[in-house]
Amino acid sequence: MEKVYLGLGTNRGLREENLIEAIGLLTKAPLRITAISSIYETKPWGYEEQSDFLNLCIEIETELSPQKLLTECQKIEGKMGRVREEKWGPRIIDIDILIYANREVNKAELTIPHPKITERAFVLVPLQELNPNLQLEGKKISSYLEEVSTAGIDDYESEIK
Repeated sequence: MEKVYLGLGTNRGLREENLIEAIGLLTKAPLRITAISSIYETKPWGYEEQSDFLNLCIEIETELSPQKLLTECQKIEGKMGRVREEKWGPRIIDIDILIYANREVNKAELTIPHPKITERAFVLVPLQELNPNLQLEGKKISSYLEEVSTAGIDDYESEIK
């Protein structure tokens, strides 16, 4: 079993319910959820003229290959009604493979570790919460957090945890 970190985000519809549904669908996939971070309300990144997001990270264990895990995540996104209209645009759900054990993947459809992860506080904050000792490219997540602004990332009161 490989340890993998997923990032979930939503800014359309009933955001918290979207996260709950995605987590429920992930429990039916061939993987085991071992930890779920708190939910954070975050400002949009990339394309800023849209509603705030709810984000969280999940730690899982799986025997799926990175490509098969991507396929599972995309099936869930599709089942929930995700339509890819514009890069960094509004979405009902986004499930990203952030870190897959110590593997690196560089393919057109999948890059692991996830691109720009070290620049995205909305990913680094929940990752740090899940595993304070987690390292990326030989450097602790906390070190990357010292280099980015966490302004606009707020705790979200939730029923999930």
